[in-house]
Amino acid sequence: MPELENRIWMNMLIAGAAVAAITTVVIAWNSTQKAPLVKTRNRALELLYEFQHAAATPLHALRQIAEHMAIEMRAGLRRGGKSNLLMLPTYVENLPDGDEEGLFYALDLGGTNFRVLRCLLGGKDGRVLKQEFEEVSIPKALMLGTSAELFDFIAERLVDFVSREGEGFKTRNGMQQTVREMGLTFSFPVKQQSVKSGAIIQWSKGFDIADGVGADVVALLQSAINRQRGPKIEVAVLVNDTVGTLAGGRYWNEDVMVGMILGTGTNACYVEHDLPSHVQSGSGEMIINMEWGGFWSSHLPRTFADEQLDKESLNPGQAGYEKMIGGMYLGEIVRRVLLRMEKEASLFGGPVPSKLKEPFSLITPEIAKMHADESKNLRVVAKVLRDVFGVQKTDLAARRIVHDVCDIVIMRSARLAAAGIVGIFKKIGGEAFDSTDSRTLTNLHWDSQEPQQLDTKRIVVAVDGGLYEHCTQYRVYMRAAVNELLSEAGAKRLQIVLSKDGSGIGASILAARHSQHRGANKITCPMERPSEAAERPSVHLCGGNSSSCSQHTQSELPPRSTQFTQSEPTPRSTQFTQSEPQSNWLQATQHSVSYVYGLEYID
Repeated sequence: MPELENRIWMNMLIAGAAVAAITTVVIAWNSTQKAPLVKTRNRALELLYEFQHAAATPLHALRQIAEHMAIEMRAGLRRGGKSNLLMLPTYVENLPDGDEEGLFYALDLGGTNFRVLRCLLGGKDGRVLKQEFEEVSIPKALMLGTSAELFDFIAERLVDFVSREGEGFKTRNGMQQTVREMGLTFSFPVKQQSVKSGAIIQWSKGFDIADGVGADVVALLQSAINRQRGPKIEVAVLVNDTVGTLAGGRYWNEDVMVGMILGTGTNACYVEHDLPSHVQSGSGEMIINMEWGGFWSSHLPRTFADEQLDKESLNPGQAGYEKMIGGMYLGEIVRRVLLRMEKEASLFGGPVPSKLKEPFSLITPEIAKMHADESKNLRVVAKVLRDVFGVQKTDLAARRIVHDVCDIVIMRSARLAAAGIVGIFKKIGGEAFDSTDSRTLTNLHWDSQEPQQLDTKRIVVAVDGGLYEHCTQYRVYMRAAVNELLSEAGAKRLQIVLSKDGSGIGASILAARHSQHRGANKITCPMERPSEAAERPSVHLCGGNSSSCSQHTQSELPPRSTQFTQSEPTPRSTQFTQSEPQSNWLQATQHSVSYVYGLEYID
């Protein structure tokens, strides 16, 4: 009996020892498993901090960038001056004053789609009374054919659209006007020769029409329109999208002096009152197209992702400013950072997802979604990673790192754009950065080092583009940077407002401003007040081909609306309310010359 008990105790001791040994092994195994996890996560954080430091935009750097922008603007205006800003004269001198009245058209050709628009203007009492537009896809074959084939296709759709004018678009005497005047927004590089002529320098965005290079784009379109033998249509003005944005904003607010695009690409224009002698102007002022996508400064914060993107682009060493700001590139920068983190720190647990290796697989609207995610567990971040890259499981720490990368890239873009705005402000309005007293502000002549008397008039920047319109935090970061850079007096003078769809509305307003038949275009319908204007139902506008027909909302735009995203009130300004699918917020803002410098956006 004692022997049996001894055996039982011995077996229990052996079993206990075995359990202890197994427990020790399990603990040791878990420790070995956790060690690589901790090590890789620490490496991911190191890469995050490294990227954050390289992309930082401290105040002193922004000041240097703004100062350099102003210097390059002055150099670009000089004949033969060396500058990385083109500073192109647009020959647009007659700026909108609110008196424009009548029915005018616009054609916006900026990419694989073009839009035609009719706009009924009611002058100061009515502003934009009615508008309709149609968007048409351009067949791929026409993008690689001849200029006659392309512009015949465009003219055919334009003439068809004009032919479908409704009863509400008649002239004052109740008859259809004999001539329709139109503004052409052409978002490809041109050398403008007058307000209604410009030679095509180069095609981009998938177009390759050899016989169009060097030709006058207005002449090409006008000839195609005349071949249609339809309603008489005349091109009254040629602009790019920034000029249209400025004009659209100016129609509502006489203080608008700058037009800016923040969408797929970025560009800016402004009203120059101090023109050099070689730029002829009857009025003494003219809109200058900066083409600021090509701006470069050694103070721009370049990271390894920027260097990779630039090296693999179609234009290495060019358009450095646009590649840090434009919506076409922000998603790609984030992707490259995440790819490095996955390769070096197994951010998502490995192996590297194939989609993460694919250039431009992450578009900026997706990083905007992740950046706006305020859920406790960052559910939107997890969903985007799953939908875009196929990463099925991520822990919260990894999602936070992804969120931080998006924040760094968006903040840098917004703050660099703000520095550019302040650079323009320094050129045309002037402010010393260290000023806290409005009496010490300075305004410099374009070729002078001596301060001039300061014009204390308010300067308003009209901005169009999905990056600015749809990314709320982007606007917050931009405004904060402007406030940091300027004195309190300067910050109060400089306002930033949304001017939605400026490239279309603005082109039609400029057509009215440069009209040769202005007296015949007076409207006949009564002026509607904001309280009386009712939103029209959604309509389909088709150009004879249902496959190219898009559904849009036709609405009457209330005059003097002040629904801006900026907190400051802006009298006589408006936020256009034309609806637009949010998924297309970048594609809808493909812009002008600087786009030829970079990679093409593929739908």
